[in-house]
Amino acid sequence: METVFHPSTERGHANHGWLDSYHSFSFSSWYEPSKIHFGALRVLNDDVVAGGGGFGAHPHDNMEIVSIPLKGSLAHKDSTGNEKFINTGDVQIMSAGTGLQHSEYNASKTEPVNFLQIWVFPKVNNIKPHYDQKTFDSDARKNNWQIVVSPDEKDGGLWINQDAVFARASLDQNIKLNYVPKFAGNGVYLFVIEGSIDVNGQDVNKRDAIGVSGSQTIEIKSLEAADVLAIEVPMGGI
Repeated sequence: METVFHPSTERGHANHGWLDSYHSFSFSSWYEPSKIHFGALRVLNDDVVAGGGGFGAHPHDNMEIVSIPLKGSLAHKDSTGNEKFINTGDVQIMSAGTGLQHSEYNASKTEPVNFLQIWVFPKVNNIKPHYDQKTFDSDARKNNWQIVVSPDEKDGGLWINQDAVFARASLDQNIKLNYVPKFAGNGVYLFVIEGSIDVNGQDVNKRDAIGVSGSQTIEIKSLEAADVLAIEVPMGGI
């Protein structure tokens, strides 16, 4: 088993006024050679966009892009004709494939929106661009893994063009909850949204992350009430 610990205090940071962003992996002008990616996971940005602010139309191709609002709502528009609001409790995914353009703005003119922007390398390049979003019941992840992204429709999550799984759990204090990878050889990147957990003897606090690979079972215990996102991704061939 191999682990890599990424404390929140060592993330990259950029504050543009309208955007306050923390980067778990090298992004834009922040470059850290030890944090390029974790397997197929390339970007995990923790973004706060001020009221009325947002990202104007810009292109993507051959990337799986997941957005998870934690507070507030996003207004999304893309070149394939989708024009949606993404609210707290929703998850959005775009398979950029052969290429598209999209914009994301804070849906509020006055209140900030906080969301996670996550990029995963695709399994197959140059597919037709694909968009989907879904509202998930927060009660269904109480002391339990709720799958929100998976290539397997039976899991109940949004489809992704990769052997990758995103799962979220809201844990009471002193709950033990193991994570078992769906795909053999995959690693799991655990990002603590709120609270504090123990992962194989390592304390992982709010906005910290720990990547675990080479393990069939990852043992997790909540040290206090916690909200945890597990991102399972292939580790090889990237």
